Amino acid sequence: MSDPTQTTPAVADPVIAGFHPDPSICRVGDDYYLVCSSFEYFPGVPVFHSRDLVRWTQIANALERPSQLHLSADTPSSGGVYAPTLRHHDGRFWLIVTVVSKGGGNMLVTATDPAGPWSDPIRLPGVPGIDPDLAWDDDGTCWCTFAGIGQVRIDPRTGETLGSPHKLWSGTPGAAAPEAPHLYRIGEYWYLLIAEGGTERGHGVSIARGSAPDGPFEPCPANPILTHRGTDHPVQNTGHADLVQAPDGTWWMVLLGVRPRGGTPGWHVLGRETFLAPVTWEDGWPVVGALSPGTPVGSAAGRDDFDLAELQAYWISVRSRPEDLCSTKERAGWLTLRARGASLDDADVTFLGRRQQHLEWCARTLIDLSQGRGGLAVRLDERHHYEIEAGDGQVRVIARIGSVRTVVAEHPVPAGPLVLGVRTDESQPPHDPRTGPDALSFGVETEDGGFTVLATLDGRYLSTEVAGGFTGRVIGMYAAAGSVHFDWFDYKPPPFA
Repeated sequence: MSDPTQTTPAVADPVIAGFHPDPSICRVGDDYYLVCSSFEYFPGVPVFHSRDLVRWTQIANALERPSQLHLSADTPSSGGVYAPTLRHHDGRFWLIVTVVSKGGGNMLVTATDPAGPWSDPIRLPGVPGIDPDLAWDDDGTCWCTFAGIGQVRIDPRTGETLGSPHKLWSGTPGAAAPEAPHLYRIGEYWYLLIAEGGTERGHGVSIARGSAPDGPFEPCPANPILTHRGTDHPVQNTGHADLVQAPDGTWWMVLLGVRPRGGTPGWHVLGRETFLAPVTWEDGWPVVGALSPGTPVGSAAGRDDFDLAELQAYWISVRSRPEDLCSTKERAGWLTLRARGASLDDADVTFLGRRQQHLEWCARTLIDLSQGRGGLAVRLDERHHYEIEAGDGQVRVIARIGSVRTVVAEHPVPAGPLVLGVRTDESQPPHDPRTGPDALSFGVETEDGGFTVLATLDGRYLSTEVAGGFTGRVIGMYAAAGSVHFDWFDYKPPPFA
């Protein structure tokens, strides 16, 4: 296994870039598997594989069928799928997760192969709260620990709770939001790892230990064992961690963090990303080292010509993806989107996107509007999105910021297929603390391969610090009327030429 600690740059890169929060990890032999929250997007819970903890490839989505995940149209943005825990026990992979939606709650799915298929869910009506965790003791008892921090025994094969939930630990006195618990048997102790301080700038990781899985637990005297609050570190909001041991005996922590950019107070636009840190042990307590350099590949960049019958695993849609509204089979070599909502303001918009994973990037798509109207969008939620939309002989750039929706540019275009594009540049004026994190330029590709910019918009309004919530930017294609066909979609970091 390569050593991720060989060099540590001034700015640590994530190991899985973009909106991939709440990582949970397990190892089977020489293989590591990791899952993340997906919130209001479908399919849910991306599953990644690695052999070295640094280079990750998405191999599946655990919740990929409507029978596994149904997010109703009234599921709010930043609702949906919260904080999965992934474990391997008794020859199976177990994934427990909270679905914040009508008919949701805590549930569990299993698989013999993490690439799928995953089972239909086992409901856990007796498990309250969010952020559920699974741990098994030597006699096979399964302990489910959840945000609060509470715990209850369960039968994971039926979903039945065995006994009543009980309080386990209150966390550090004065620290808000004890959540994201993970319970481990390591040596002679059971360790209880939690997040505290909320998932914003005060986020941190604390730990306690005890002789039994149900406590009592004594807190680590060095808590929090990881936090960047009150520092000028370029990665902030660090927390919601999970531990894993490598085959060589070393220990590692995966965690979420954000990379704020621009002036005061700093805006992060990619969402909460997955980072890696080394862990050593002193006096029976974990000591977390500096964040390790990553090679954030995952689904990073590239072109999709929509030549496959099934979509790549990294494509996501808002709340659902009905096959009759989103297909690569209707027109060979093209993606066809059929409108239901009239704009990205609508909860049921027909949208297919991918997470933004670079601070600077360019996206382009070739669109055929002969049967409808649609375009290319950068979405944070229904109330915060920018798009370039074409139809009826016009192309227009639209900005939705809170309660305001406006057409900021309009330009006539000839009939026929059209290449729409958006690119960002990181904003770095030297002395202005009000500078946003980036600027997004929307335009049309000309016949000679040039790019005509129609409007450039401030990126801060598509940031979590402005919009709130738990997600990051998603870039993709949508249909606003009729049927819209897309020949290809290309996403890449610089150089753009």
